[in-house]
Amino acid sequence: MNASTPMDPAAFVEPRTPVYAWGQRVVALDDLVNDGSHPGREPEALLAARGDVGEVVNIGHATEVNEPVYLVDFGGCVVGCLEIELAPVPAGWIEV
Repeated sequence: MNASTPMDPAAFVEPRTPVYAWGQRVVALDDLVNDGSHPGREPEALLAARGDVGEVVNIGHATEVNEPVYLVDFGGCVVGCLEIELAPVPAGWIEV
């Protein structure tokens, strides 16, 4: 970058702290479908159903929206999720 190119102020925003942690069990708040990021599955195929329980296996960051992105393993299907798509598994939750 040369001296005349202005800096993007968003480049200096601290990443938002994740709410969930690695290994934490979470539940899908809505059906999670393939947005094209799973090439082995049909577009719009169901990846995890509302109410499915998964485990956070990695945490990344979407810089363009300054939000954590969680990789959640829903029984063998790992799905990238935003916080609004997840909730912590309540204490005493019994999977059916």
